[in-house]
Amino acid sequence: MTSIRAAQADLTRAAFRTLNSVVKPVVLAGAGNPLPVGGGAIVLEVTGRVSGEPRQVPLLATRLGDKVMVSTVRSDSQWLKNIEADPNVIVHLSGNRCTATAEVTRGPLNTVAITLD
Repeated sequence: MTSIRAAQADLTRAAFRTLNSVVKPVVLAGAGNPLPVGGGAIVLEVTGRVSGEPRQVPLLATRLGDKVMVSTVRSDSQWLKNIEADPNVIVHLSGNRCTATAEVTRGPLNTVAITLD
């Protein structure tokens, strides 16, 4: 049973990597970004807690002015763990890099409240 779970986890990771490699360049260019009020796609850039290298992940978000909310049911997402280690993030909006601070709230739906600087 353990090998089946490991194979499923590997398949899930591979699927997300493939999806992100297609979606990320489009969203970085500003396509689908939320307006000052509304929903859309963003690229969130976090610092890897082990490598110290920047990591980018495309996410669906809701924006209200200088506040952006994202969430995931995947509690093992590395980007969540990276934010918990360093809450200073970059949000890519309309082709621009915006510095921000993020706060993770864990639960059945893990949420991240991001405040743009």
